[in-house]
Amino acid sequence: MRLRISRKEAKETSFWLRLITETNNETFKEEGIRFNNESNELKKIFSSIIYKKTKSDTAKGL
Repeated sequence: MRLRISRKEAKETSFWLRLITETNNETFKEEGIRFNNESNELKKIFSSIIYKKTKSDTAKGL
């Protein structure tokens, strides 16, 4: 359950970072893109863990 919340928070963070990056001047673009990429990586990691856990639970019959 906590992983799903973490993934949701990473998605929301990515949304806001993208919004900030697109609406501000060039000063923040590079840093915003870097943080957005990191947020996307976290989403992928959380999704992978959730997928593997769900797959494992299904195989065990939980």
